[in-house]
This record gives sequence, C-alpha cells and structure tokens, in this order.
Amino acid sequence: MNNINRMGLGVKKSLLYTCIVLSPVVPAFADIASIEKMLVIGSVEGARSLPGSGAVISSEQLRTEVTTDINQALKTVPGIYILEEDGLGLRPNIGIRGATSERSGKITLMEDGVLIAPAPYSNPEAYYFPTALRMSLFEVLKGAPLLRHGPQTTGGIVNMLSTPIPEEMSGSVLVTADQRGSSDIHAYFGGQTGDWRFLLETVQRNGEGFKDIDRSSQNPGYDISDYVFKLGWSGERQSVLLKLQSSDEISNETYLGLSDKDFNEDPNRRYGLSSIDEMDNDHQALNLSHVFKWSDTVTSTATVYRNDFARNWFKLSGGGDIVRAANEGGALEQAILDGSAEKDGLNYTNNNRKYISEGVQLNFDIEAGAHQFAVGLRRHHDEMDRFQVVDTYKQESNGDLVFQSRSSDTGQVSGSNNREEEADALSFWLTDSWQVSDALNINLALRYEDIESSRLEYSDTARTTFATDKNRQNDTAIWLPGVSFSFDVNDQIQLLAGVHKGFSPLGGGAKVSQDPEESKNWEAGVRFNNDHIFVETIAFYSDITDTTENCSVAAPCSNGDTSGSFALGESAVSGLELQVSAEAAIGAFQIPLDAAFTYTKAEITKDNAVSGFESGDKRKDVPGRVFSLRAGFEHQSGWNNYIVAKYIDEMCSVAGCNRTGDSYEETEELFVMDFISRYQLSQDVEIFLKTENIFDQQKIVSRNPDGARPNRPRTTLVGIQYDF
Repeated sequence: MNNINRMGLGVKKSLLYTCIVLSPVVPAFADIASIEKMLVIGSVEGARSLPGSGAVISSEQLRTEVTTDINQALKTVPGIYILEEDGLGLRPNIGIRGATSERSGKITLMEDGVLIAPAPYSNPEAYYFPTALRMSLFEVLKGAPLLRHGPQTTGGIVNMLSTPIPEEMSGSVLVTADQRGSSDIHAYFGGQTGDWRFLLETVQRNGEGFKDIDRSSQNPGYDISDYVFKLGWSGERQSVLLKLQSSDEISNETYLGLSDKDFNEDPNRRYGLSSIDEMDNDHQALNLSHVFKWSDTVTSTATVYRNDFARNWFKLSGGGDIVRAANEGGALEQAILDGSAEKDGLNYTNNNRKYISEGVQLNFDIEAGAHQFAVGLRRHHDEMDRFQVVDTYKQESNGDLVFQSRSSDTGQVSGSNNREEEADALSFWLTDSWQVSDALNINLALRYEDIESSRLEYSDTARTTFATDKNRQNDTAIWLPGVSFSFDVNDQIQLLAGVHKGFSPLGGGAKVSQDPEESKNWEAGVRFNNDHIFVETIAFYSDITDTTENCSVAAPCSNGDTSGSFALGESAVSGLELQVSAEAAIGAFQIPLDAAFTYTKAEITKDNAVSGFESGDKRKDVPGRVFSLRAGFEHQSGWNNYIVAKYIDEMCSVAGCNRTGDSYEETEELFVMDFISRYQLSQDVEIFLKTENIFDQQKIVSRNPDGARPNRPRTTLVGIQYDF
C-alpha cells in the first residue's frame, strides 16, 4: 500500500492531532454507563415515539430466539430486505427501503456507533460482519433522523450494540449443538471494582454446514473465533472506554451455485468444482471513547477507531457462465458441472484483499430549553489493497482437479487483480430535537459529506507501472438537509412525517465524470399505543436520481459488471410498512404477539438509452411483500414456547426481469417457521430447544453469485445458558 499510504499520511496526522485536541484530560469523571451505550434509538419504547421510523431488536428477543444469524433477527423488522447467500448468515445482504441489499453496501453499518464495514466509503461491501452472538441489541433507523449518521443515508442504518460491561461481577455461558454436529459457545465475564470496569468475552463457532460436495469428503462448514476485551474508567464528570476485538474465520464457502435442474433435484448439492474453495479472514478493531460532561447541559463524546480486515477467498471464477449455459440446455456445461467432462483453464482466484478503516469522531450534545442539539464531525480514512493471484486447474473426466499454473509464476498480475483504492472523508452534522409543545416535536437535521476517492491499477506485479487509463479519482461534496416531526393527537394516537435528502457514495472505483446517487425521501404515518396494543403504519417514498448499483463478483450489476458501479438512471421506491404488537393473558399463559408487514414497489421511472432500462423495469433485490409473525406462550412455571414465521416474496436478481420474463433472473417466494421452547431449570440455568424451518421448505432465495442458492433446511439445536 505504499502509494496509498503516502496519500493518506496527512489524513492520519490530522486524525491524531484532532484526537489530542478534542480529548481533554481532567481529574474528574463521568458515569461510564453513558459511554457503554452508543445508542441510536435505545429501546423498543423509544422506537415507538421517534419523529421518524425505527425498530429495536431487544436483548430479550435475541436471547429468546437464540439468535446466531442477524438475517433471521432482521427479518422481523418492517422495511428490511434480506437476500440470503449461504444459508448460514456469514455474509449478510441487507437492504432498507430504497437501498438495495447487495453485500449490505447501500446501508450504514455500525457497531457501538462506529462504522464497521471494511472500507465504508471506498469499498462498503460487508465481507466482514460482526458475530451476532456477541450482540446485545440491534437498532434500525429510517427517515430523516438517520442524517445524524452516515455515509449511506437513503434507506437506513443498522447499529449493533455489543455486550455491555456488567454492573456487578458476573458472567454467562451459552452452549448449543445441532443435529449435524455444529456447536456454538458464547461466554463472558466482567464487572466493576472501584472506578474500573472490564469485560472478557469470546464466541467460538464450529459449523458443519448443510451441503454435500460431489466426490469430496470436504466439510462445507466454518470455524469462527471472536474475542473482545473492554476496559473502562469512570468518575464524576468524565469516562473512558477502551474496546479491543479480534476474530478469525475459515469457511469452506463458495460462490458457485446450482443450475435450476440440479437445484430442483437436490438444493443442498454442491458441485465438485467448488471442493477446493475456502474463505480465510481475520479482523482486528480498536475503539477508544471519551465522554466529558462540561456542564449540566453540555456533554461531549470523542471516539478514535481503527478496523483492520484481511481476507483471502480462494474460489472458482466464472462458474456463473457455466451454470447459465447449463440452464439454457448446454449438455457439455452440465457435464462439466457433474464432473464427467474435461475442462481446461478453470481459474481459481485468490481473492486476497486488505482493508483499513480509521478515524476520529466528536459529538456535542447540548440542551437549551426546548431544544436538544447534537453537533459533531468525523474525519475518516479507509483503503483497500487487492492483489489477486489466479491459479489455473484442469478438471479430468473423472472429476479430479489438477493444478496447472499460477499467474504470478507465468506472467504479471495486473489490472483489476492488482489495485489499490482509498477514500478520505470529512463529515459534519447538526441536529435539533425541538419540543415545540407537549404534543409537537420537530427534528431538524443537516449533514455534510466531503469525499475524495481514488483507484490505482498496476500493470506489473512489482507495482512500478500504472495500468493505462486505470487511474481514477472522484471528489464529492454534498449537503443533506432533513426535517421530521411527531405530533401527539391524544394519549394514544401519534402522527409522524418527514422528508430528507439521501446520498450513497460511489466508492473508490468511481471516475471523475460520475455523479453519486442522490434521493429525496418522504415518509408519513400514524401510531396507536395503549396498555395492550401497539399499531404503526408508515408510508414511504424515495425519488432517486443517478441510481447506482455497486458491482462485485458476489453481486454483479445488472449489466454484468463485477467491479466499479453501474448507473441505472432515475428510479422510485414506494411502499407501506405495518407493525402490530399485542399481549393477551389466557389463564396461566401470557401470549405476546408481534407482526410486521412491508409492501414495496421499486422500479425505473424514466427510459435510459445508455443503460438500456425502461420505465417500469423492476429494480433488483427488492421483494414486493415481506411478512413476519412472532407469537409466545409463556407460562408461570418457566416453560415458555414461541413460534416465529417469516415470508418473503420473489425478487429480481437483475433489474428489469419483469420485462424480460427470464425465470433464471428471479428468486422464489419463501415461507419458513421456527419453533423455540425454553425451560427455566433454576434461577441461573435455562435449557432450550430450537427448530428452524420446521416444515423444511427450501427455495431459490438468491441467484447471485453464480447460480441458484437455497436457504437453510430444517435444523434442530439444543442448548443451555448459565448465568453466574
């Protein structure tokens, strides 16, 4: 990263200088509880009174449902679109309203209020995702209030709250195992002594997978180790928190899917061509946060952060072309997939990349009568170094894979396989929560983003020569205003509405001539809330100019590109979100109910001769209808049972699939139901059984990357949780 590091040196110096200046050291201290909770919303109740729309998945729900996969948790939130990939939730694809789901690159992802994507500005696609088991809370924020956060501000944000430091010396151990031999362990211990607090935590995951690889004994599973250490110091006016995290993953995962014919015969089959595919990654994070209470009305929070992520996904490249030809009736291509035909020149790419994301952010919370201001800035730098060596294999007629050559030995590694990308960003925000009266709250928001991004491609392995016409730069500066309000009609009915300007950065591969995606986003709704039932319905509409798709091998753009971005032109996303929560008592049973429904229409709104799309073409990865239902049967004896049902409509995997009528460009609708049974053995010990997908329904939930892909089949796990 020599060239990139030289260009980012000034930024790093400025980050250090800002950190020194903005972190006053005084002998007084503040309550560390305030720094532990880097919250966007805070609670389920808080989400139900926002001057915008949002949701909180509580620690109680996460514990009850034994959530190991964020995909399964977020499917119960209205306005969220989940595109499954591996059936295991290792690399979630999350979309929100007008932000499509490919690699979660169009939404803002945070952990404890800090950007967590590998390179949020230059390469936002989330090949790294925090381990769901060590999260205590998930928050989703949509509408104008999300302008407090960024950079992605069209659809929404997801903030994950890690395990907090316990108030007293205590801990917990969770152990699960399923019928295939997979196991999970989550353990933590911590507490307070004097002015100091600490937490030690680990998650150990050993997954056996659920697919069978042709002619191979290779286990299609994964091993994940995740460690966290927190150390806090607090007192009367000031608090400091250090968080260190380290994780590694080895997963025998592939991009290669199935032809439709083979999927219909056995959705859990994997071709022998993918038997040597493997993902190897590691992630390290450091967050140092400082809170200072300047007065009763002014508090500052300064955070310095750095995330390092390295991964090498060794996998077959170009497998999608073979699957596509087999779908079109190609007998030779089907034989190649079956392993009964020879095939020279199979390229397996070492998708080797290193990412750095670092910055400093400062926020002041100021109370001034009826106004609550938040004003702050963030200086951020991120970069990606890609050096991808290609190994060439031959498949013999018996299906064996024989190594032939390596690109670095026989020639130069150049072009898209040998490049660096970076982005420097300065962000500013100002929000005002104005309590105009007891009934009316107005939220004003203004955000500014100034981004400089660049890409350097090399024509030689030694990186002494730049590739011709491959040096790209893009500068963007944009103001993003927004306003929203909530109005209490009476003690039970509340109205809300808002409008804001949204934005999605282009990434490090953008050219000077390209404009970022911009949008105008409206929402309006009504809430009803009393002691027994909560009902919320919200209509939303996004008018998007310069609609872009982020291109990758995992999620190719609608024109087939696998790098850079692709502009579709103008589009609109409209829809309706509905959620209902209620609780009833029948004898000795308490019956909590939660239902959520989302209807969405996402389409191109203007003919575009350049992209080839027409008005009325559907956008990719946006289902028309999504529904979830959670129901509990809780008994005074401590034996509680729950069902969680989820439905997702079919989606286009390529924009405009409704016009082409190509069934190979569309996923299938899916309905699954989970069952959880928990029993409290004692005050400290609880046992549970969970069956996911109890009806064993498997459908084509994705066609990217490289073919038809299934959801997880019926899976039963048992476990125990001991709190001490």
